[in-house]
Amino acid sequence: MSLNEIYDPNNIFAKIIRGDMPCVKVFEDGSYLAFMDIFPQTEGHCLVIPKTEGATNLLTAPASMLSGLIETTRKVAAAVVAALEPDGVRIAQFNGSLAGQTVFHLHMHILPVYEGRSIAPHAGGSPASAEALELLADKIRRAM
Repeated sequence: MSLNEIYDPNNIFAKIIRGDMPCVKVFEDGSYLAFMDIFPQTEGHCLVIPKTEGATNLLTAPASMLSGLIETTRKVAAAVVAALEPDGVRIAQFNGSLAGQTVFHLHMHILPVYEGRSIAPHAGGSPASAEALELLADKIRRAM
């Protein structure tokens, strides 16, 4: 997919927003949703998305959406740090398939970084169990 693709309302994140697909929620308000990445690159890997459909990436999003997305990302990242005590935290956002984007609904990655542990490749590996993700999500929710 290029940077100029038309938004697909059947992408996995749109299905999650509508409740057609499950997720392990970390935070939700009227505009944004944060949940555990089912293919985590590191322990505590979360995603933050706007609940409004239409923006495939940062470049197609209205400015009014971006400020809330950044603030929600900061809020969730702070809770991840408080709950899991990583040595660092990486915030990532990809635009277009050549840049590594695999779901074409604007989203932010929160990746805790731990000394001595590697980060798995993006969009690879095996899915984590819902039970393991729920344990991490519970810790993060309690830290908010």
